Amino acid sequence: MPLPKDLDPYADARSFYGSELRRLREAAGMSQTQLGDRAFCSGTYIGLFEMGERNPQEDMSRVFDEVLGSGEHLQRLCRLARKSKVAGFFADAAELEKRARSIQEYAPMLVPGVLQTRAYATALTRGTMRRASDEEVEQTVSARMERAQLLSCENGPDFWAIIHEAALRVPIGDPRTMREQLTHLVETARAHPQAIVQVLPFSAGFHPFLNAMSSLMQFADAPPVVYTESAYTGQLIEEAALVEQYRSAYDLARAVALSPEASLALIASAAKDYDR
Repeated sequence: MPLPKDLDPYADARSFYGSELRRLREAAGMSQTQLGDRAFCSGTYIGLFEMGERNPQEDMSRVFDEVLGSGEHLQRLCRLARKSKVAGFFADAAELEKRARSIQEYAPMLVPGVLQTRAYATALTRGTMRRASDEEVEQTVSARMERAQLLSCENGPDFWAIIHEAALRVPIGDPRTMREQLTHLVETARAHPQAIVQVLPFSAGFHPFLNAMSSLMQFADAPPVVYTESAYTGQLIEEAALVEQYRSAYDLARAVALSPEASLALIASAAKDYDR
């Protein structure tokens, strides 16, 4: 179980939430395990909140307030801590990406966010947020570009992306945007040894992941999780048996996908098609 550690409660809103949860728990004379038992979770999970390793959850904060008799204190801090540059449903996954030792993504129709160019991300955002102002679009795109820095971090994660061939053929933006995006995929994979890109070709036929984007994240000090996403929603999956199912399905996708070199050759060829 994670041991309490000294946090600077003013470092950020999540650290302040963690320090307040720990303060209230200790004032109530409860251990992490005891609070976990009352909140129907593990003491380890409580420890992750207190260490600022996990984003606070609104439903859990409500339970903590009830158990600790803290009114709506933790719920208010939760709302503050969960303010994010990214969509609310992706906020938890975005934080976990920064701690992951490895990230394995499957993308059925779109290029993964970490690998997107600004032009591609802008065209995609304008298509999905049709009523958004230019400022809102720019904020969303800038947040996505920040995520791309994961690949340049000295201690960044190993990144493995399996992209369905459909993502190479469905035009997002104009032909120049697609050509630059596909060229960027090839250049990124060649420039970053820890980044591997494979293409799942049409000829591979059916696969369990065909209908949704999936991201399997593994950590040095915590169990693996899976994040899945569709058009306007996402889900973080932590149940061990279900995570293992996703891992097995990902291994199957990796086995039937083109080799990394053949994949880059296909992507480069598809990029040339947008010159016509």
